[in-house]
Amino acid sequence: MTIIRESVDVDRAAEDVYAYVIDPSHMPEWQLSAVSAERLDEGPLHTGSQVRVTRRIGRREIPMTMEYTEYDPPHSWTVRGIDGPIRGNFHGEVEPIDDGRRARVTMELDFEGHGVGKVLLPLVVRPQVRKELPRNEQLLKDRLEHGAA
Repeated sequence: MTIIRESVDVDRAAEDVYAYVIDPSHMPEWQLSAVSAERLDEGPLHTGSQVRVTRRIGRREIPMTMEYTEYDPPHSWTVRGIDGPIRGNFHGEVEPIDDGRRARVTMELDFEGHGVGKVLLPLVVRPQVRKELPRNEQLLKDRLEHGAA
């Protein structure tokens, strides 16, 4: 497996960045392939919380369930796919920089293919993600620095 890793610096406090990026309802605002995201449980996010994310992969929209396996506000979080042909393993970190005036967001993403996902992973998914992740980070930066977040 090859981990895809990207970082971006944002002109916002780390706590603000973390609060925005950890909220699943914001995913479609800054992740190009995310069509929708909804919590499957109630209450505050915690380890074990689940989110149903529908992503556009190639020409198809594929729903998948993600589970938070790490939740350490306002520093880091990890989610893993628990169903579907392509299961992402995502780790994010937010660290304060410049005496807390700015934040660095680091994202690491890897995948497991199951069934047809084993074929889609190298042919469609990895190339799409390698192009998309830097664009997602720019969208996140723009949204946090200039948007309504």
